Amino acid sequence: MSRKIRIILADDHAMVRKGFRLILSQEPDMEIIAEAGLGRDAVRLARELKPSIVVMDVAMPDLNGVEAARQIGEVCPGCPVLILSMHKDPVYVRESLRAGAKGYLLKESIDEDLLRAVRAVANGDGFLSPEISGPLLDEYQQTSDPFDTLTARERQVLQLLAEGKVAKEIATALDISVYTVDAHRGRIMKKLALRSLGELVKFAMRKGLIE
Repeated sequence: MSRKIRIILADDHAMVRKGFRLILSQEPDMEIIAEAGLGRDAVRLARELKPSIVVMDVAMPDLNGVEAARQIGEVCPGCPVLILSMHKDPVYVRESLRAGAKGYLLKESIDEDLLRAVRAVANGDGFLSPEISGPLLDEYQQTSDPFDTLTARERQVLQLLAEGKVAKEIATALDISVYTVDAHRGRIMKKLALRSLGELVKFAMRKGLIE
């Protein structure tokens, strides 16, 4: 007999988790080993229980599903995450996949695709809801490198930030206001999906902007 798919369900709504449990527990090859209502609990349970898969809502309190997926990848590298979301926007999908999630399932597709998605991700394959795979592919084809989305001024600010310049120094160097520098920095971080100055510096080094 094949080994069962051991599942952790993570959603902040108890009734939603109950619904998933009813669907998944009826499958002979699946078992629910734990449930979590908070993102941090999902990370802790993944570390402790080493599940076959974590099925997690993207909109989790305390720690959102994207960040939780990233942390699960760190504490339990062999625990793939399937993100559930109502958002079709490729940005949400891209950020989830960048964080390490192996699948992204739209909640509107759960009735048709939940079981298929769980089996695929638990088996080491990726899964994207058909409704979003097309738009996501189009976005990647249009912009293969997020660095290409930066304007010339944003690239200037990126390099100066990576060199250790503070906002006031950059404003003086580029003859713009400190407020404008901060606005550029916010857009840069968003476009490149960076979360800290340290990540920005590493990105700049990879791109050859600084040594």
